[in-house]
Order: sequence, then C-alpha cells, then structure tokens
Amino acid sequence: MGAIYRRELKAYFTSPIAYIYLAVFYLITGYYFCMANIYYATTDMSTTFAGIFTIMMILLPLLTMRLFADEKKQKTEQCLLTAPVNLFEIVMGKFLACSTIFLIGMAIYIPCVIVLVVLAGNISWAPIIGNMIGLLLLGMSFISIGIFFSSLTENQIVAAIISFLVIIFLYMIDVFALLFSGAISTVMASLGFYSRYIEFTQGILSINSIVFFISVIFVFNFLTVRMLEKRRWS
Repeated sequence: MGAIYRRELKAYFTSPIAYIYLAVFYLITGYYFCMANIYYATTDMSTTFAGIFTIMMILLPLLTMRLFADEKKQKTEQCLLTAPVNLFEIVMGKFLACSTIFLIGMAIYIPCVIVLVVLAGNISWAPIIGNMIGLLLLGMSFISIGIFFSSLTENQIVAAIISFLVIIFLYMIDVFALLFSGAISTVMASLGFYSRYIEFTQGILSINSIVFFISVIFVFNFLTVRMLEKRRWS
C-alpha cells in the first residue's frame, strides 16, 4: 500500500492536478474568509465553511477522476491488477493519496483560525471544530465515491460527471425525500449527506453521523475492490 500511495502522490505533484486543485481551493477559501469574516469583522465562519462545502462537490470529482480511469486508458491497469499486491491495498493507497491532497487543502483553515484568534482574542471553538471534522468526513466520502466511479470507465470526464451527479443527488436527497411518504421517505432522509453535515456545523459531534460517513467511505472503497476483483478474473 505504501508503494501505491507514494506513486499516486508523486503523480499528483508531477502533473498540474494537485497545484491547480490547491490553488483554486486556497483562492476560494481565502475569498470567502476575507469577505465573510475579515470584511464584516466576525468570528462566525459558517459562511466560509458553507461555500467550501459547495466547492468540494465540484473539485473532488476532478481530483479523483484519473485514479483508475487513467490506468485503463494508459493500458497499465492489467499490470496493476496482476501485480502481487492485495487489491484492497491498491484502492487504499489511491484513496489515501487523494485524501492527502485534500488534507493539504484543508490545512488553509489553520492560519484562518489563527488570524481570528489574534484579531478577536476569543472565538467559539465548537462550531469551528465541528465544521472541520464534518468537512473532513464529507470530503473523504466524496473521494471514495469518485474513486469508485473512476474504476468503472476509462474516460476521466465521464467519471467526473457521474461522480458529481451522484454527489449532488446525495446532497439533495433530503429534498427528494419530501416527495415520498412513509418508509421510503424515512430511508431516503437517512441517506442525506447535508442534514448530517449540518449537525457538525452546530458543534454537535453525532456518533451516528460519524459512523454514517465512515460507512460510506468503507462501502464505496469495498465496491471499488469488488469491481477490480471482477476485472482481475475476467
């Protein structure tokens, strides 16, 4: 897994992908922070975090689209699948490499919080910590979804579009649940990403929501492993 992780991380930084992703992420975060916090002289970062939530739905599919799709296009997938490496280690290596880029992007919030502490002296930590934990879990869930759909096609654009549409659906599933009633509505509402993320923004570290996001990460990574296993023996 370590070799796959280093290989993917190197691939991100030997191409423009990581630099473009981080530049856009930092630029947009900085814009929201300056306009919502510095300009209005407030320590409430809810607007900044809400803006990044939306941007993540667009940026992360672009970050994951190449992970397996490019292997198929470059005809290197067979070498990867026939290598004496556990398929779970391959998937986790790619997942962790992508998550590392995401975490480097999220690190921009550290200086933002430091600036608020210096300027205000006293801030409400619960919503900030809750938002950070929520965004981390949400981002890694998006990454696992993106990796799965990248494993289904050799076209990176198709992988990015499908991932984006699925993420949007999971984001809006609470709205769709209102169109139904009874058990169907309850099940759909329980699968909603946004309603669970909102709990974190209020500083509530719900065990159910944490387990939910960890389960999403596990399920989609497991599905990716199964997809690779199917192709290995076909």
